[in-house]
Amino acid sequence: MADHQEATVTLPSDPASVSAARRYVAEVLVSWGLGGAADAGDTAEAVRLIVSELATNAVQHTFGQSPTFTVDVRLDRDERLRVGVTDSHPRWPKRLPAAVQQDNGRGMMIIRSLAAEAGGRLSVTPTAEGGKTVWIELPWPAAVPG
Repeated sequence: MADHQEATVTLPSDPASVSAARRYVAEVLVSWGLGGAADAGDTAEAVRLIVSELATNAVQHTFGQSPTFTVDVRLDRDERLRVGVTDSHPRWPKRLPAAVQQDNGRGMMIIRSLAAEAGGRLSVTPTAEGGKTVWIELPWPAAVPG
């Protein structure tokens, strides 16, 4: 495997794009030899769930101000996986207090928890265009040759 691999897709900010983003990332991981490895299976599942949450946020919380969102997947030296979802809305995600009772708004808490469980972290960076990218970075078990 190469020292660095990248894959990117841009999708319309539409609810149907959430499953397309998840499917895209799953296919990328498999093509890189990662999605099916026994020791990477749990991490791959966590990544799919995280991508679903990030894509949902990009669709639901940009209030029509981001007509598209982009999913970036990067793997460095077979050991660090970074996944970012970029939209053009300037508002950054907010962490809600645990005591707030509502039907939605728990996505970032879920993402942070999943990333932390896998030994990773979440960060948000601004884009030059005034939007933001929400990144997760996870350690990734070396792909099993085969």
